[in-house]
Amino acid sequence: MTPTDLTITPRDRRFGRDRAAARHWLNGDPIATAFFNALSVTFPRGEAYFIDSVRAFRDGAPDRLAGEIAAFIKQEVVHSREHLAFNRQVADHGYELSRLDADVVRVLELAKRRLPIVSLAATMALEHFTAILAHELLRDPRLLEGADPEIAALWRWHAVEEIEHKGVAHDTWVHATRDWSGFARWRLRSLMMLIATKHFLHHRARGMMDLLRQDGVTGVRAWGGLLRYALVRPGILRRVAGPWLSYFKPGFHPWSVDDRALIALVDSDYADARMNGPLPSAA
Repeated sequence: MTPTDLTITPRDRRFGRDRAAARHWLNGDPIATAFFNALSVTFPRGEAYFIDSVRAFRDGAPDRLAGEIAAFIKQEVVHSREHLAFNRQVADHGYELSRLDADVVRVLELAKRRLPIVSLAATMALEHFTAILAHELLRDPRLLEGADPEIAALWRWHAVEEIEHKGVAHDTWVHATRDWSGFARWRLRSLMMLIATKHFLHHRARGMMDLLRQDGVTGVRAWGGLLRYALVRPGILRRVAGPWLSYFKPGFHPWSVDDRALIALVDSDYADARMNGPLPSAA
């Protein structure tokens, strides 16, 4: 279960507004850069979908969960704002992002046709995916070693908050399905993770290949480079395979792994950005 002493704290921080990073901002490596850039393109629309999916079940939630949902929404709003700003920087380097964005729109339009409880299950699955990726980013600083400092700060900040709110969609799901049998919960939860993972891997790989084509990296060099980056060195997808599988355990909860110690490693860098009160502006 979610730790009773957990506090979800939005941090209103702006990154890299007054400077331009290099086109290949992660060690000058087009493959590593494409990996993160393609992820970032998905976040503004994806996180708006997460917000809507969770907010649909906020009414009638226990007070504590309702407060966590409100904090989750604040965090996701700021994530969307900052990744929109980052994506504009990516586009300023001459990358055409419209195809990647259109891909996100198509997938989300299909998702929005489903029942709200199915959208919540999809959100829960993807929130677990982002949380285990965030865990690796904070656990191994080498993943962002050599990155532009402001962009590295953006990704670490995002990772902190993804870990912090990783139980909200799950706890909302548990509340929304409180009258379901354990098997019915497990079946839909597991099915949506399989579907979400298939779409995530397929569409993100396609987006990364699109960005690499724009850098003149194609064919075996592109696919081989991406597979090596994702599965071998540094192998970030290989590293999250075990935590991904844990999702299918009966009785799974995101906070079965309490990784708040990882947050503590970097949270002091964002202490001045801690926020209370209304949502921040979108500027």
